[in-house]
Amino acid sequence: MRFPEPLVPATLVRRYKRFLADVVLADGSEVTVHVANSGAMLGLMAPGARVWLAPKAGRGLKLPYGWELVEADFGAGPELVGVNTMHPNALVAEAIAAGQVPELAGYDRLRREVKYGVNSRIDLLLEGEGRPPCFVEVKNVHLMRRPGMAEFPDCATARGAKHLAELAAEARAGHRAVMVYLSQIASAREIRLARDLDPVYGRAFDLARAAGVEAIGLVCRIDAEGIAVAGAIPMLG
Repeated sequence: MRFPEPLVPATLVRRYKRFLADVVLADGSEVTVHVANSGAMLGLMAPGARVWLAPKAGRGLKLPYGWELVEADFGAGPELVGVNTMHPNALVAEAIAAGQVPELAGYDRLRREVKYGVNSRIDLLLEGEGRPPCFVEVKNVHLMRRPGMAEFPDCATARGAKHLAELAAEARAGHRAVMVYLSQIASAREIRLARDLDPVYGRAFDLARAAGVEAIGLVCRIDAEGIAVAGAIPMLG
């Protein structure tokens, strides 16, 4: 995924109301930007952090920019981290189409945002002749409290636990159900659950795995030009 326009560097002042942040542009002007991320963004919101913005991030947005990247140091030097949680579904879909996810290869069709469960939509539905449908839920991972170890979630997520329960139901019905955890931290070498931040999600994960839900970890490569899936890393639960 390449950014359609060059990103604009800025300095973070503060993030607030979940979807808003104030930043200072290179010319010294302060503007409010959209934050496409409902999580806590632990470790990624330090005032003074270097951030990168997408101009005119969406036709439906009244704000002039959307926050895409932040520079963070997890112990091995500064690196760019993707904070836009609207990208992972498309990134994983691209990777599947390119054959970069062997576990999800061999399907004829890929559909996005298909209704299933109880008032839910599955991120990706893979279908193929003679194969049970494969329900794929994608989660964005951008928490790192120890070098090399990415974690999910970064705050309590009742919605995430609901998704796990619905995937477990699909697995019990004889369908294939897969959780994909995508790290937008390129230095991640493994992904674990942040069970201390959301023990309910941890229990839901364990129940889903026992029901037959699979878990895959992927990591991105990131620069100011774009983001792409780089490959697989262990998802340790």
